Amino acid sequence: MRSRFLHFADAGSEFEDAEFVILGVPFDATSSFRSGSRLAPNAIREASYNFETYIKEFDVDLESVPIFDAGNMEEYGTVDEMVEDVTREVKKILEKGAIPVVLGGEHSVSPGVVKAYKDMGKDIGVMVIDAHLDFRDDYLGVRNSHACATRRMAEIVGVENVAVIGVRSMCKEEREDAKRMGLLYFTDEDLQERKFPEIVSEALAHLGKERIYLTIDADGLDPSIAPGVGNPEPFGLTGWHLRTLLKMLPGSMCGFDFVEVCPPVDNGNTSALAAKVIRQLMAGLHSNRDQG
Repeated sequence: MRSRFLHFADAGSEFEDAEFVILGVPFDATSSFRSGSRLAPNAIREASYNFETYIKEFDVDLESVPIFDAGNMEEYGTVDEMVEDVTREVKKILEKGAIPVVLGGEHSVSPGVVKAYKDMGKDIGVMVIDAHLDFRDDYLGVRNSHACATRRMAEIVGVENVAVIGVRSMCKEEREDAKRMGLLYFTDEDLQERKFPEIVSEALAHLGKERIYLTIDADGLDPSIAPGVGNPEPFGLTGWHLRTLLKMLPGSMCGFDFVEVCPPVDNGNTSALAAKVIRQLMAGLHSNRDQG
């Protein structure tokens, strides 16, 4: 059962033939500041029609790439139900041999996706783009809160198989737990003081996996380029940081999500950015599969 949705641009394939399967998860029940990310899947889809089908960076025309849009999952009352059902839906995509492209919704969506890979016996690393460490054990008594997303993913794949880039907000307990447990993360100071390709390369070397799942929280980007998010934090990644990431990662990626776009407080730029990034990542993954 699916709620109403728009199709992502160029998603003209059927599920049986798809290389990529797009799944929207309109959920924001644990949002802690500005709610509205449940509206993001359709806002991102609408923005996707703004762009040319040809992706010059990878010499790929998305019209020739088999993409299926599976629509939006139903809106759920509890976060635990949502996470469980996301795992079930993503497992169907993986069983088919397609690449999941998940549109949040808030960051609590992502552990459900990662759990699907684990359940399928896939050995992956997880790269997180996020302004927040999201390493609380619980937030307001909720263990699957968006504020606990990185902690939950680390429990699923092992903390040594997670790396976070763009962190500039955390509570003291999160910092202590991250240090004690050995979580690798890079802060806004790292972004300022180090070359970004070196940061990405160090993260990949630390993960040491052939396949990487990428989860992008929109607030990992600076509010100047991504204003429409639930928890904006200054001093984030720039557009060029993101472009570098898009060029470096596709060869090792096995799937990705884009979460925490908040259309009610957006001027349209954040949804457009998400749509552009999603299109470029699909093109990059397709190009690398063809070359492989």
